[in-house]
Amino acid sequence: MLGLEFPPINEVIRWRELFPTFNKVALIGVLAALIGMSIYAIAARRDPMVAPRGVRNLAETGVEFIEDQIVLQTMGREGLGWTPFLLSLFIFVYLCNLPGIIPVLQMPATARMALPLFLAVVVWLIYNAVGFKHNGIKYLTGMVWPHSVPVAMRPLVGLIEFMSNILLRPFSLAVRLFANMLAGHMLLVTFALLTNAMVFAETKQLLLKPMGILPFLMLVFLVAFEVLVGLLQAYIFTILTAVYIGLARNPEH
Repeated sequence: MLGLEFPPINEVIRWRELFPTFNKVALIGVLAALIGMSIYAIAARRDPMVAPRGVRNLAETGVEFIEDQIVLQTMGREGLGWTPFLLSLFIFVYLCNLPGIIPVLQMPATARMALPLFLAVVVWLIYNAVGFKHNGIKYLTGMVWPHSVPVAMRPLVGLIEFMSNILLRPFSLAVRLFANMLAGHMLLVTFALLTNAMVFAETKQLLLKPMGILPFLMLVFLVAFEVLVGLLQAYIFTILTAVYIGLARNPEH
């Protein structure tokens, strides 16, 4: 027997509290917020007349990425005022995703549903507030009785639009982030355990030791892959937020 025993799922995705009501998920969230704020606080102290380098170059690259690849692509120039919020959201989500490959932490905070759901509810509140601010009650009436479709189809389309915009979006936004990050975490745990079991196999199973290189190589690949997945999921969460805000601001589009 290989002696491979997968730990209970509760041990894989749940940490003991560091102190009451505060565990590693909360710690990662706090660190992500502090690191993000520190980057831009340090960048803001540099002389703007000097060519950007180091932290300032990183900060300006982040701003340009959000403006060019998210805001202008989804909201147009009128949405540039949302750049600070979308930038903060992108950095926070990515920094919460990244600990999945960091020793000791070894889990993305977004692989626990609480954090993605909280962020999704914040986004839901914001885009609905924007919709009512720019369109008044027409934001809701235009949603449940859309004038761009035939009259006979309006009740059905209106119900679908209401369910999608008001009820389902925050859950789909949260579940997409949570499920992808949890799946990656589970894969890393699986191949790490398999590598450990084969490399440290019993003496009578020496033939398994050389074969341990296979799951180890897969583990290395998955670690690199998770860096990209974390970045992609942060991008998807942020660009969907921009799309929802843009649609709420101009629902006729």
